[in-house]
Amino acid sequence: MTTILVVDDDSDIRDVIHIYLRNEGYTVIEAEDGIDALEAMNHHSFDLIILDIMMPRMDGIKACMEIRKQSHVPILMLSAKETDMDKITGLTTGADDYIVKPFNPLELLARVKAQLRRQAMLSQKEHPAVIQIRDLIVDKHKHAVMLKGTPIALTPLEFSILELLASHPGQVFSSARIYESVWKEPFGYSDNTVMVHIRNLREKIEKSPKDPHYIKTVWGVGYKIE
Repeated sequence: MTTILVVDDDSDIRDVIHIYLRNEGYTVIEAEDGIDALEAMNHHSFDLIILDIMMPRMDGIKACMEIRKQSHVPILMLSAKETDMDKITGLTTGADDYIVKPFNPLELLARVKAQLRRQAMLSQKEHPAVIQIRDLIVDKHKHAVMLKGTPIALTPLEFSILELLASHPGQVFSSARIYESVWKEPFGYSDNTVMVHIRNLREKIEKSPKDPHYIKTVWGVGYKIE
């Protein structure tokens, strides 16, 4: 299910956007400013972010720059500023699109759909069916894993976790993002399900699970494949 983060300090604007997105079948999570948005990203995986610029505590420009340090998620900026320089500033800091307030909700919805289509097309091009990382091969079409030419039997959930990490080498995924991407349901903050599955994965693909060669732990953040 497509999940969208709406970040705006105006609750009325958030409500309007929420209603239109929900009516299209999207899951919507709200944040009041940039700090709340970054916190939400630690616990959820988003397909798109709608980000206001003028907000207290952390504005949209700073939030966009921080988001870009950890994610390539499409960002659609909202702003009452309408000069060309304002738009250029927003787009050069990492936004994918820029819409001026007051806006037509139907236009906003059309731009959201356009960004989601574009992201889906890019994902197909960027993530080949067969991924090779040193001696590890992940075949997404065949749901098969080979290590040094030897087939490795994984459960469907183990394969999905490995596929997610291998498709984004170098990117760190929190337990919450892994859980929501693989299990397709909200993450429980005290849930250690992901940790258990990572441990099982390491037992199957690592020569030394306690000193992993493939699945690395980034302490306090999550997991990645280098």
